[in-house]
Amino acid sequence: MGPMRRIAAVVALASGLLLPAGVAFAHEEREVSFPDGTGTVPRLRTGEPDVLVCKSDQADFERRIAKFPARLQERNRDLFAKCQENGARHLQEAVDQVDRPGMTIAILPGLYREEPSHAAPTGDCARLPARWAHHGGYQILSFDQQRQCPHNQNLVAILGKEDLQIEGTGAGPLDVVIDAEYRKLNAIRADRADGVYFRNFTAQRTTFNSLYVLETDGFVIDEVLTRWNDEYGFLTFASDHGLYTDCESYGNGDGGLYPGSASDINDGRGHDVPRYAIEIRRCKSHDNALGYSGTAGDSVWAHDNEFYGNMVGATMDSLWPSHPGLPQNHARFENNKIYDNNRDYYRYLRNGTCAKPPAQRGYEQGVVCPQVGVPSGTGVLVAGGNYNVFTGNRIWGHRRAAFQLFGVPAFIRGETDLAKQADTSDFNRYERNVFGVTPAGERQPNGLDVWWDGQGTGNCWQGDTGTSTPAVLPVCADRVPELSGGTRRILAEPVKLIKLYMCADFSASEVRLPAGCDWFGASGLGTVEALLALAGSVVLGLLAGLFWWRSRRAAGLPGATFRMTFGASFHVTAGAGRRPEAGARIGGEEDDPSGNRRRHRLIVAGTLAGTAGLVLDVVAAAVGSPRQAGVALLLMAAWWLCLGAALRARRPVFGWFTVVLGVLAVADAFDRLVHLIPFVPLGPGWVRGLLTGLWVVCAVLVLVLRDSRSADKSTAEAEVPA
Repeated sequence: MGPMRRIAAVVALASGLLLPAGVAFAHEEREVSFPDGTGTVPRLRTGEPDVLVCKSDQADFERRIAKFPARLQERNRDLFAKCQENGARHLQEAVDQVDRPGMTIAILPGLYREEPSHAAPTGDCARLPARWAHHGGYQILSFDQQRQCPHNQNLVAILGKEDLQIEGTGAGPLDVVIDAEYRKLNAIRADRADGVYFRNFTAQRTTFNSLYVLETDGFVIDEVLTRWNDEYGFLTFASDHGLYTDCESYGNGDGGLYPGSASDINDGRGHDVPRYAIEIRRCKSHDNALGYSGTAGDSVWAHDNEFYGNMVGATMDSLWPSHPGLPQNHARFENNKIYDNNRDYYRYLRNGTCAKPPAQRGYEQGVVCPQVGVPSGTGVLVAGGNYNVFTGNRIWGHRRAAFQLFGVPAFIRGETDLAKQADTSDFNRYERNVFGVTPAGERQPNGLDVWWDGQGTGNCWQGDTGTSTPAVLPVCADRVPELSGGTRRILAEPVKLIKLYMCADFSASEVRLPAGCDWFGASGLGTVEALLALAGSVVLGLLAGLFWWRSRRAAGLPGATFRMTFGASFHVTAGAGRRPEAGARIGGEEDDPSGNRRRHRLIVAGTLAGTAGLVLDVVAAAVGSPRQAGVALLLMAAWWLCLGAALRARRPVFGWFTVVLGVLAVADAFDRLVHLIPFVPLGPGWVRGLLTGLWVVCAVLVLVLRDSRSADKSTAEAEVPA
């Protein structure tokens, strides 16, 4: 995804500086409009075809049909004989013969390279007045320019043809192969082709998409295989009344299935959905960067599919500008199998494989060149989506998380209205999903079942989620859209927000994989979460030590007299058995020795608890344990409460400030471990984090000013004659 643009507004900044500028134009297309919705999902026609497509090599044809059932062999031989008399030799040739709606093209078994489409653009087609995409080396052409120059970008162009059916006559999709050989952006483009039906063939090896459907009302993709593309296997964009069924896609650098900017027919509705624009059923998407990619994937119903062996099983997002239908909304994932999406294809960026021309990268041998920066090891990721429902899915074997959810501020999609910056992710429901168990009953847990940044309104999960961060989640009620324990948080948790910002700085073209992000291989103390925890623990640990030493001196215990100048030089001298001088202080307050000793014992107890908490906080961040992080907060709260109680008698303002910080730490731990605190726009972690920064400054001033005064007093006493 690539470096993100900042917005001046603090709310937008804190809402999730999430994405890369480099990827902000991942799929660029001309300005499009949604269909008017009057179309229907086309039905398969079973009559005789109107146009036949075949090759002339009969020996090759016989070899391809040799293992077909007898009746299918007989039919194909009959069609082959007819095709030799008056059929086409290339699919584009057949498409060009279509002169009315309702025609059917049958493609006989064979390999179709579409050689006439290979020629480089000449004349006006070589000088089209259109802008170039920000990456990918192609122009953003209008529909009229596509008609004028159909093969600038497309191996096969279906432009403005209505009710057209294209089907292979083989026993399976691999019997008919349309191969772009990385010469074209798209293998097949169906543009404003209402009612188009694709069935039973393979499209492969492009520099963008195998099968592209654009601005079309009514389409079916039926038993089609796509593979080995720089970006997408199937891309359907700004379309309605669509059906993917029994399809398969693998080896793609972005999404195997991408129903992008599906017609936004449910915008403004709640969970009451009358129909979906796109249905995806019984498809398999595997060994891609993303099994399913859904930028503005609105009103999509995906059910009974398998997403496995990808980096991420499925994503829904609002990350890229200029996609109609943002923010993403109303996808429904139901009864899918989502498993083992743990691939790490970033190694092909690191070792230079993806810098080679596409034909030399080895896609056919399993290479995938990821075009997006995503948290590999994730089942389903929602990055800025609303009113999505995930129900009855079986999801297992992910090393990171089954579900991830985080918000995306509106400026990412080009909207600067401050009122919209926290308008995602809201009202997403996760219910009746099965975590960590295969259909055979084998236990294969996910690293986490839920990773949530904490931002949004009305999100809820089923009650039996296992491990999650935060450790407690809002629970869905039985009836949509009710929920139990919901929250309304406009900002994500601070550390998660920083992590998302750091991880967003990805660029495939520049081979930039952000350091410190576990998405790209960082682990343990090398992750940004652990580094932040370590830095905070060092600062707080140092202050804890200073207050402890000060209390020892004031209590007159064996140890040291302690002096600190503003220049941060330290002088420790032996003082075993020494009684405190009259007026000895802790943090600047005069007190009697017995009171100082009581306060010292309180500080010692708090310091021990706080030190344990600081260490545990680093460990929890390194291993990704939200429960350990909550316990660490409680231990740190004990330190602040003890320290504040010891200081408040003579340093009332600072002492009470410290007590308040301890109470906030308890509230933060409660919010993480027990129950999300409702009716607060910011999680207690934000308030505690900001006040901790102020407290550190105040603590340094308390310590420094006290020692500066002590040094001045000692100097003055030394100048008085004996």
